[in-house]
Amino acid sequence: MTEDFGLLEPDENPGDEWESIDVTDTEADEIVRRKDREFDEFRKRLKNTEQFKVEASVFDDATYAAIYKLVQDGYVSAFGGPISTGKEANVYEALGGEDDEREIAVKIYRITASNFQQMREYLEGDPRFEGIGGDKKATVIAWTRKEFANLERARKAGVRVPEPIAVQRNTLVMELVGHAQDRARRLSEVNVENPETAYEVVREYMRRLYRAGLIHGDLSEYNMIIHEGELVIIDLGQAATIHHPNSDRFLDRDCENVASFFSRQGIETDADELREFVTAPEPDPSADLEE
Repeated sequence: MTEDFGLLEPDENPGDEWESIDVTDTEADEIVRRKDREFDEFRKRLKNTEQFKVEASVFDDATYAAIYKLVQDGYVSAFGGPISTGKEANVYEALGGEDDEREIAVKIYRITASNFQQMREYLEGDPRFEGIGGDKKATVIAWTRKEFANLERARKAGVRVPEPIAVQRNTLVMELVGHAQDRARRLSEVNVENPETAYEVVREYMRRLYRAGLIHGDLSEYNMIIHEGELVIIDLGQAATIHHPNSDRFLDRDCENVASFFSRQGIETDADELREFVTAPEPDPSADLEE
């Protein structure tokens, strides 16, 4: 039987009955433990600051870890108070890292309180975020990544939006337009002195977004701000691609909202005219050469 199954023969000199096992710390073990201690201290400090005490519903341990990673990676060096609080997200004033000490905004989406069904309406059909399924946490994280990607695409298309800086889990770091103490005003909050110019800028931005393959999806005077004479489009989390199954409905709604607002400012326009302008095909540069 021994030969058939190749059973090992016992060692003639087995040595001590119990061999000692090396349990001394390696350098890697110490680094991990130090990082854990640093994270615990960071989380305690953040929890105890006045601006976060009343916002416990926004933060779980994974969110603290996301913020900690952004700090460690040099994107955030200090936090200020909340700029805005909402059902889906809170936005906080912060300072950038050593290489970027400007004021920035940190937007933290609530994992538990976000409007899950509404988010899914915009995510489903977007080819960039297929396969998420029905997991709420995955949906909120995808939504945060989506807003970052939409901001990047809009800026490349020449649309003035907050500059995206970094994204980690449900936390988005971006440019703070204006200052926390003197925030930029929404279009709905100001007296538009030059509505003709403002309308020209808005419809051109809408067309640039469309030619870049995006539709804002919730554009109105409440999602546009004015700062130092500059019009900035914000809240691009829900922006969908032109290939989304509901893209026509989203675009119609944007055109109706924008046309309605500027009509009240005395501009002669309507949703159909605006839509025609936004969706006009891009001129073919080769046509001029042929002439």
